[in-house]
Formats: sequence, structure tokens, C-alpha cells
Amino acid sequence: MTDSRYITAEEAVKTIKSGDRVYIHGSAATPMHLLKALQVRHNELKRVELVSITTLGDVDFDQPEYRKSFYVNSLFVSAATRKVANSLDGDYVPIFLSQIPQLFKSDNWSINVAMITVSPPDKHGYCTLGTSVDIARAAVDVAEHIIAQVNPKMPRTHGDGFIHISKINAMVWHEAELPELNYSDGGSKAISDIAINVASLIEDGATLQMGIGNIPDLVLKNLSHHKNLGIHTEMLSDGVIPLIESGVINNSQKKLNIGRSVTAFMAGSRKLYDFVDDNPAIRVMDISYVNDTSIIRQNPKAIAINSAIEIDLTGQVCADSIGTHQYSGIGGQMDFMRGASLSVGGKAIIALPSVTAKGISRIVPFLKEGAGVVTTRGHVQWIITEYGITNLFGKSLKQRAQELIKLAHPDHRDALEAAYHKRFK
Repeated sequence: MTDSRYITAEEAVKTIKSGDRVYIHGSAATPMHLLKALQVRHNELKRVELVSITTLGDVDFDQPEYRKSFYVNSLFVSAATRKVANSLDGDYVPIFLSQIPQLFKSDNWSINVAMITVSPPDKHGYCTLGTSVDIARAAVDVAEHIIAQVNPKMPRTHGDGFIHISKINAMVWHEAELPELNYSDGGSKAISDIAINVASLIEDGATLQMGIGNIPDLVLKNLSHHKNLGIHTEMLSDGVIPLIESGVINNSQKKLNIGRSVTAFMAGSRKLYDFVDDNPAIRVMDISYVNDTSIIRQNPKAIAINSAIEIDLTGQVCADSIGTHQYSGIGGQMDFMRGASLSVGGKAIIALPSVTAKGISRIVPFLKEGAGVVTTRGHVQWIITEYGITNLFGKSLKQRAQELIKLAHPDHRDALEAAYHKRFK
């Protein structure tokens, strides 16, 4: 594009120095063009710290030539960062997603450079952070230097994501398709049964939080006959579109943002990105607001639907690691689990298949050594597998164990019963 405001990616990333802390915009807004230009400079740089939550797209920093140049310090580990974050050349910061803006604004966590993707400026000079406002809002507010990849494929979104071009230090025009995620295959029968079980707990007038994946997608497909549902969620995906278009989701019963669906970021297909483009009914907002427990609880019948890697017989939920191997992160699970449990008529739900793809039980006597507890046994409430539903709230350790064994795969119940008797009798 011939416009004097724009420079090349190669020119833009020259301002990054050895030792800088660089924020990388996440999810569908991952600035791949800028990142690849930065990688070209790896021989000139040492220990540039890269911080981000989930990143998507064809960018890989887990290469030998990058190890001395870039240190990946993940705030939420994803497939693109998992290997390097578990190595000597990377790390993970355990933190609630809602508190990352607080971290960015603290005195000892300055951000030297923010690399973001934005929608093109409007006639007033305002771009938007598009699909991912989440922690990006705080990052651009505190960053010393902002480099923006301006992508006409990025939707212009309403909410907290507006940024004027006068605040951007370097603008790079680069048109490219956004990364897409698609979970339309429906999954297994177990996933389908779990979704039916979850949907059975959702009442008319409920306000929903759910992520992406087969379970949330199928839950939404089971809600077509519901009325007056609302959305206040950390993440938005394609499954909400038909429910919004049909009026099932109308946000009429919420106490906050009445008539508008609220999210912090979105990831899905091009259809989703087109749907949210300049759509005032969708508000993409700062994560410190969206994931604030005191905000979440104000909406009636708040439903939080999250998953887990494994659950022990006392109700401890591991959702971020496999033993000592960091798989994902704390994210917003606890923000919404707590908020929903405090909402009038709310429900905090952990939904998971009873076994892994290899047939290993996800309900276990003890969490793996080194595993992280994301949702504590004091916060846990509803647990759902393909074998049923239980509410652990108010139940004793022995009662919890008995209830969870009923939800386990039949192939593992005898072993869990033996573990129960060994522990409690």
C-alpha cells in the first residue's frame, strides 16, 4: 500500500533491542508478519523476552537458532509455545487472566515494545485491536513503543479496543487471512452426551461463559429452544452465531451490558470474524473487566463451562499441566468459576470426558506429581462426564469420592473404589 504512514516490517522491528520485553498480540490477532521479520534479526539480538497468551498461526520460536536470541515467557501456554516454554529457554507465569493487566501496570514488569495487529484506521484515525482486546488493551496502554500490523482482514470491533494512530509508533500494512479454528466435526458420542448433560443445567435467561472446542460447540447446538440467553464470556466462537441470529441469545436478562454480548477475545472461522465486524451488539472488552468476579456475579444465572485434564477424588481440578509439564495455563477458569458460583442461580461447571483418547481415566485417586491445581476443592461445584452429573458443593471428602466414581468410566471404577477404601477406610 502506498501511504507515507506505513513502513516495512523489517524497518519496524529494528527498534527492538537485546534485553527488551516484547508483548505479542494473541489468538487470531497474532502479528505473524512482524514476528517473522523479528526472527530474521535473531543473529543481532540476545535474550529478547517474548510475552503472550495463546498465539496462533505459522510462527515457531522453538528452533535452535532462536534459543539464544529469544526467551519465551508465556502467560498462557499454547501449542505454538508449549515446547519452548517447558525448556531452559522459556518459562510460564502462573496468573489469573484477569490480573495480567495489573501485572503489566506494575513497576517491575514494564513492556518495552508491543507488537499488535489492528484493523485499518477509520476516518477519525482510530484502529481497533479487533479480535483480541483481552490483555492487549493494557499492553498498548503501558508499552514504551507500539508496532502495529495493519490488516484489512481484521474486523473492526466495538468495545475497549480503539487505538488512535497517533499512539502507534510504527505501522506496517500487511493484508493476510486471520488464523482460523474449526470444531464443527461434532466429536465423539461421549462428547455429545456431555454436551446434552451440560445443556440440561442451563435455564432460560442464563448468562453463558464458554470457550472453544467440541463440548462448547455442541452445548450451544442444544440450546436452540431456550429463551433470553446472554453472553458474558472470556472467549467467543462460531457456535453463538445461529443463537444470536435466531434471538435465543438476546442478552435481555443481564444486569450489565443489556442487549450486548460481551467477550474479551474471539477465535473461530472467517464467518465469525465477518459477523463481529462493526457489529455494535458484540462488545470486545478489557480482560480486567470481563473476567472480574464482581462483574460476572452481577448477571443472573451465570453459567461457567470449563474443562480439566484430571480431577482427583476430593474434587481438585488440574486444568493446566500434565504432571510437571506445562500444557496451558490458569487462564480465566477460576475467574468465571468463582463469579458463576456467586451469581444468583449461577452454576460453575467442569465438563470433561471420563477418559483420555488413550483410555486413561481423568478421574484419579491423586493428581499427578507436580500437577497444578487450577480450581480448588473449595471452589469446585458441578462435575459432568458422559456418565452423568454431580454437584460437589457442600459434600464431604467421602461423599465427593463416591459421587466422582459414579462419573468415571466403568473400566476404571473398580480401581477407584479400591483407592477410596484404602484412603478412607
